[in-house]
Amino acid sequence: MFSIRKVKTKSGSTAIQVVQYVGHRCNIAKHIGSAKNDLEIRILYRKALDWIDNETCQTSLFPNEKQRILVVDRSECIGVTHQFAYQFFSNCVKECGLSYLPPLLIDLAIMRLIEPTSKQRAVKLLSDYFNIVYSQRIYRNIPKLSILQADIERSAYQVAVDTFNEPFYFVLYDVTTLYFESFKADEFKIQGFSKDNKSQQPQIVIGLLTTQSGFPIAYQVFAGNTFEGKTMLPIVRRFIQRHPDTKPIIVADAAMLDQDRLIELRNNGLSYIVGARLANANLKLIKQIHETLSERNGAIARFHSPHGFLICQFSSKRFTKELNELNKLILKAEEMVARQSTGTKTKFVKRISKEKIELNTDLIEKRKLLLGIKGYCTDILEQNMSNELAISRYHQLWHIEQSFRMSKYDLQARPIFHQKQQAINAHILICFVSLIIEKYLELTTKMSLRDIRYLVWNITESNIKDTLTKETFTFRSPTDKLMESALGGLIKKWQMLPH
Repeated sequence: MFSIRKVKTKSGSTAIQVVQYVGHRCNIAKHIGSAKNDLEIRILYRKALDWIDNETCQTSLFPNEKQRILVVDRSECIGVTHQFAYQFFSNCVKECGLSYLPPLLIDLAIMRLIEPTSKQRAVKLLSDYFNIVYSQRIYRNIPKLSILQADIERSAYQVAVDTFNEPFYFVLYDVTTLYFESFKADEFKIQGFSKDNKSQQPQIVIGLLTTQSGFPIAYQVFAGNTFEGKTMLPIVRRFIQRHPDTKPIIVADAAMLDQDRLIELRNNGLSYIVGARLANANLKLIKQIHETLSERNGAIARFHSPHGFLICQFSSKRFTKELNELNKLILKAEEMVARQSTGTKTKFVKRISKEKIELNTDLIEKRKLLLGIKGYCTDILEQNMSNELAISRYHQLWHIEQSFRMSKYDLQARPIFHQKQQAINAHILICFVSLIIEKYLELTTKMSLRDIRYLVWNITESNIKDTLTKETFTFRSPTDKLMESALGGLIKKWQMLPH
């Protein structure tokens, strides 16, 4: 049987020990510590009782309620952690059905939400902030993560259906480019048309498929010199193969408008709504559009075109803006023609010879006829979808553009520092997982990642150590502001705070 004894030391202190008597011998099981006053003796005595409870099977006939006492004068702060923030984002991972993923992928995705940085620094921050330790050999394992893309896309689709009740009558599609912090190109990372104004640096092209609300459901990585019009069909076809019950209408911007691409969509039984490049239309059709709409604000009309049905709408607000911009360009062109400045290229100026330029009046007339008019192409009959609804669906493209902004600025997916294709694909996959979590939080709480990050990161744990008993006390910062925000519902649902 274990008991506690007090022994006076040569220094005059009182030693507290857990002992066990065997016959006439006293065996010391644990030396708890030495105290110099009554308060310290009581604290060490309590610690001895706790040791007996935790380390032995011995029970007491009269158990006392445990009390933890922190003496400020002999305490020190040994660190401040952010475990609450990590737990919060871990719960988001679970809500998105991604908890089956390898811990390395989850942790790198969480760090990209909290503090986007290089993989090497992310590993260091995981240790500093959350006491999660990885070796520097993670670079061997990161490329292997890319094989999980199909599973993650299936999970994202399920969240869109189960959590947000997304109908898959429509899906949004767009592309962007991500550049490398390098000037060394190969067949995959190569210079092309850059949306980041980094034409001298190698890049890759990313095609993204989202729901109507912008929730990401699929993506594909292409070589940097791939024409964006050729990226849409492979992703859409792969999505339909995995989800044969869905055959959505594809909504994309004008860059996707290519006769060959649209024929491919129709041959695959897919309908579309894409932006129209009216400036490329012939003058006869443009005059017909202008006369039909008659500069009436909100007027909508449908016409036949080589790309299917052409829906056009006139806006007085757009007219005023475009007229102002057009007048500036015409004035600039007239000044160049007056000076015969042949060395500079500008709109509405055409070259007659090596030394002579003149105004392109035909182009100016064409542009004036199109002022205030926006066009949309579709193959859907008007009795199946009204012109107003088609235009409304197209205007939802801002959701996917917002998702790209999230990935580029919130998650800092660019520049890319990896060189091998498998590692590059793994980097994009990590960003895609982070984007799923970020979009889930935005749709659930209507808050930006910046505001969410600020609230959860300010909930810290201060770890105070008693230098005498070596016991550590953890104090969490106040959560009132957090619980009053839109995050309060999620915190309660996940039971992250005690009642």
